[in-house]
Amino acid sequence: MATLVRHVMTEDPKTLSTKMSAADAAGMMANYDIGSVPVLDDDGTMAGIVTDRDIVLRVVATRKDAAEVTLGDIATRSTVDVSPDTEIADANALMAEHKVRRLPVMKDGALVGIVALGDLALALASKRAVGETLEEVSSSDRTAARNAGPDAGTPDRVMEHRAASDPS
Repeated sequence: MATLVRHVMTEDPKTLSTKMSAADAAGMMANYDIGSVPVLDDDGTMAGIVTDRDIVLRVVATRKDAAEVTLGDIATRSTVDVSPDTEIADANALMAEHKVRRLPVMKDGALVGIVALGDLALALASKRAVGETLEEVSSSDRTAARNAGPDAGTPDRVMEHRAASDPS
């Protein structure tokens, strides 16, 4: 029997409205030790999702006042969602395809949960598959260019320090 999203998702996630501020979202994330908050329109429908990274890139990095920026202005609106009956392998594939780490779980148009890449990592028999998904989600042409640097390995200066410190 396949494991379904309903078996690993966080049920009834904390949510905020589009009118709440980035500071409200940051406070909720800190209070509940979470990295994202689904954002709902006034009628309770899913408007998007805001992550800790969204707050850093769209508010802090642009030196905006977090108390003045609304979640409606910074939430990612084009979310990919799954149903509670989606197999976790399919959710994993969706995360890789769309380069996201979290998926809202929707049933009959209502938000019923959220599933994160970490949830899948704990549930999937193949930790390697999740690791590969994390690598796909985390990499892009932009980050590869930014992260170009020395080859992996121990830098020469560390090796020199170790040799100088070796009493033998």
